[in-house]
This record gives sequence, C-alpha cells and structure tokens, in this order.
Amino acid sequence: MDVTPAESKASYQEIKEWVLAHTGLKVSCLYIAQVKAKHGIIERECYNKAKTEGNRVPKCPPEKERAIEEALRHFQMIPVE
Repeated sequence: MDVTPAESKASYQEIKEWVLAHTGLKVSCLYIAQVKAKHGIIERECYNKAKTEGNRVPKCPPEKERAIEEALRHFQMIPVE
C-alpha cells in the first residue's frame, strides 16, 4: 500500500499527545481527520461509517483546529505560513 509523505510523518496518537502537551486541549481523531482533509491530506475511506443517513457529525471548534494545525506544522505535514 502506498503511503503519502504526510501520512508517514505522525500518527493520530502522536498528534493528540503533542496538542495536549503544548496547548492542554484534548482532540479527537475525528477533529484531526477534519483538519487534515481541510488541508488536502488524503485519508483512507472510513470503514465504520454509520448505516443511516443524516447523522450529526460534530465540527472541530476553532481553537482546537488552530492547535491541530500547529501540530501538523510541527510534524511538517503542512507548510508553515
């Protein structure tokens, strides 16, 4: 299976730990996936999608989005602005 350069940088657990250590915020894998998708980091298809349509998916709060973006920059997964 091919791995993109971004996927080989840091795991979700490493990102969660970095965010917690540097900002004190706990972030979920869902929020990390949303931020990665926003920046064009390709994710694999989710294998445990809901069976019914119309389920509410929480959106990442702005403060957590900024913290995750900082972590992605730290791990060189997105460019520094």
